[in-house]
Amino acid sequence: MQRIGSAALLAVWLGSALAADPAASLQSRQADAQAQQARLRDRIETLQKDINKHEASRNDAAQALEASETAISDIDRRLAELARQKQQAEDDLKRLEGQIADSRQELKQRQQELADQLRAQYASGLSPWAALLSGDDPQAIGRELGYLSYVSQAQAAALQAVAQALERLNALQDRSRQRKSELERVAEETGQRKAELEEQKQERKRVLDKISEQLKAQRAQADTMQRDERRLGRLITGLEEAIAKQAEEARLAEERRREAARQAELRRQEEARRLQEQRAEQERQRQEEAQRQSHRDQEAARQAREQVERARAREREQEQAARQQAQEAPASAPEPAALRGLRQGLPYPVRGEVQGRFGAERPDGGLWRGIVLRASEGTPVKAIAAGRVVYADWLKGFGNILIIDHGAQYLSVYAYNQSLLKQVGQAVAAGEAIATVGATGGQVESGLYFEIRHQGKPVNPLLWLAR
Repeated sequence: MQRIGSAALLAVWLGSALAADPAASLQSRQADAQAQQARLRDRIETLQKDINKHEASRNDAAQALEASETAISDIDRRLAELARQKQQAEDDLKRLEGQIADSRQELKQRQQELADQLRAQYASGLSPWAALLSGDDPQAIGRELGYLSYVSQAQAAALQAVAQALERLNALQDRSRQRKSELERVAEETGQRKAELEEQKQERKRVLDKISEQLKAQRAQADTMQRDERRLGRLITGLEEAIAKQAEEARLAEERRREAARQAELRRQEEARRLQEQRAEQERQRQEEAQRQSHRDQEAARQAREQVERARAREREQEQAARQQAQEAPASAPEPAALRGLRQGLPYPVRGEVQGRFGAERPDGGLWRGIVLRASEGTPVKAIAAGRVVYADWLKGFGNILIIDHGAQYLSVYAYNQSLLKQVGQAVAAGEAIATVGATGGQVESGLYFEIRHQGKPVNPLLWLAR
């Protein structure tokens, strides 16, 4: 589809060019297209550098995002372990609280039993003093005192054991509470760290998404520019073929003109020879007739002279017609103006920083075929040598472009121009202003794209320009 569109565009341009000045129009358009092509390549190289830089930034952002996600995963694992330990501490604390409650209940029960026993002893008189003062049998008193001592010691030991167990449980409960508090503190700090990492992760993800969008847009722009360059290359090839075809047609026309002139000269010579032979024959016949009829009267002689005059008049008319035909033949195909090509040491079309050097590798894998001269908008662009404008128009991706034919199959291309000061068919002198520097064709910075071609192939402009 693009090939059909380019062919149609080329056909329109060729038609309009041939209506005015065929050679000048085609060469001008070719120069414009070549200039625009070099400028586009410079833009593609700059864009590819930006893409490479953003690719590196995206890789860094992706690595940072990966580090954040890994850290968050570690934090989640730590939080899960802390939650498990906290739950274990809570379970231990509940178990200890139950044991403490049971121990307190047991202690309370034993205290109650001891109090009940003491009250019963008091009520029944079973006390050491009561036994000693009772006056009973000493052996019975001894047995009672032994029994009371045994009961008291057993009760006291039980109370002490319960109290010690309760004290140990209280100590364990305090340690469990401290452990729970410590786990809660660590969990809170870890949660805060996770929140910070989540925020950091979101920020890094935003940076990565932004860089990815920029890369997507730049790649799309690079694809568009590469398609523009291929389309322009097809246009330049078509112009070169048309120029070569036109030159061949001019050569054939010149050969036909010379052949026509030669044939006319041959016909004139043949007619002159025939007239001479006719006059000689007539003279011979006249002499013979004069010899045979010398006695003829003056009227016969007059008629003979008139016949000779008529023959001479016809001869003069034929000679004049032959000369006129020979003169008109070259006028039908005028000689084209001779151009002498280019020489080294040419002046720069505009002074400025050289970018996108010829032959350097392009970001998309190709090579540069021209250079870009950075200059301020409106700066005059001058022809590097004498020639004729063969293309002056706007072309997508290259803006206002102008091409000059210098003869000997040399073309110079000037693109990105703000304005074109010459038209197709106009002759230009070396150093004459032909355009002004601009940023047309979708360029970001002002400058001039410049290219030189010989026999349809790009050559290094810096080898032809003065150092």
